Amino acid sequence: MSKRVVVTGLGTTSPVGGDVASTWDALLNGRSGVRYLTDEWAEEMPVKIAGRIAVEPSEVLERVKARRLDRSSQFAMVAAMEAWADAGLVALQESGDIDRERLGVCMASGIGGVTTLLDNYDTLKEKGPRRVSPLAVPMLMPNAPAAQISLYVGARAAVITPVSACASGNEAIAHAIDQIRLGRADVVVAGGTEAAIHPLPMAAFANMMALSKTASGEGGGDPTAVSRPWDTARDGFVLGEGAGVLVLESEEHAKARGARIYATVLGAGITADSHDIAQPDPEGRGGSRAILAALREADIDPGTIAHVNAHATSTPQGDIAEGLMLHATLGAHATDVVVTSTKSMTGHLLGGAGALEAVATVMALHDRVSPPTINLDDQDPQVELDIATKARDLPSGDIAALNNSFGFGGANVAVIFGSI
Repeated sequence: MSKRVVVTGLGTTSPVGGDVASTWDALLNGRSGVRYLTDEWAEEMPVKIAGRIAVEPSEVLERVKARRLDRSSQFAMVAAMEAWADAGLVALQESGDIDRERLGVCMASGIGGVTTLLDNYDTLKEKGPRRVSPLAVPMLMPNAPAAQISLYVGARAAVITPVSACASGNEAIAHAIDQIRLGRADVVVAGGTEAAIHPLPMAAFANMMALSKTASGEGGGDPTAVSRPWDTARDGFVLGEGAGVLVLESEEHAKARGARIYATVLGAGITADSHDIAQPDPEGRGGSRAILAALREADIDPGTIAHVNAHATSTPQGDIAEGLMLHATLGAHATDVVVTSTKSMTGHLLGGAGALEAVATVMALHDRVSPPTINLDDQDPQVELDIATKARDLPSGDIAALNNSFGFGGANVAVIFGSI
């Protein structure tokens, strides 16, 4: 495991921006992408707000191609195309100077093509089996986003699709690190995507009391104020959609082609709670083990961590558990680290969350500034952390940043990035 891994390209489409530049600007300035849904079906829903993407894929993708993709694959392609170009790999691809057998993809999704599945089921019921799309299966299969990206970049190494609920996107990055360190690939396009703003997933999440119902009842309210990690008034997460993609390379490969390097990828940890299918371990033991594993793999002292992009979804139990994890793993240093939750602005992208937040974490290291957590008006006294409520400068010198993701089923993933 001697190969050093670096980040050379970034891409995203999110509720706050259609690319990395606009997303990062919105995050630094505390602009929320949570809005009231205008879909007709939303009128009957117990939750009427969500974080829809800011720029529709139809504005980026060729129309006929887009129609053959589930919305989750559309998001993945938009983000991957940006990351691929950002890494400076388009010219190498066109000239044939990239070894396609050393090029991989690791693209996650928590739910897959759920919109395609449910829309085609409606067609089946209303119009009969002959009207179901012949493209339904390749559109809805969970590995469709990874497969579509592999076709776009010409990848012939492993094309992997981690599925671990809300930890999926971060887990994809962890597996991509392994592919490079184990010598199986020189370049891996990694990330996560999700498109679950549909009546069935929203009703299901609402009925299991996972979503905040604030601003959705009679009288409404400000939807941008609903996602409030660590605030005493938090009562559930806000569903978001979008994708985040990173191009990871071996440092040797990146330097040989003169690539710009955003950050290093120092280590990752993956664990399971074995506690409950939906609730986190209230003491955060599984997540703590993931963070400790990432620290061991990174071979750094906890004091090197200067910034944490927390999973913090704005749920009563989960936010407290993550605070306990940080104290258990960073010790006395836990209160010195600048912590934030960008979900306060984007909502929760499920399988795309960890990847979008990885992009934000890398940008925080690159620009030496942490985005704020908005809507934190009254910090929960059980959470003793230094949470940035305005954009906060990060220290100079060699620093590291931690990106946490935790998912239903007890999935825990921690990834540590290092500054350049």
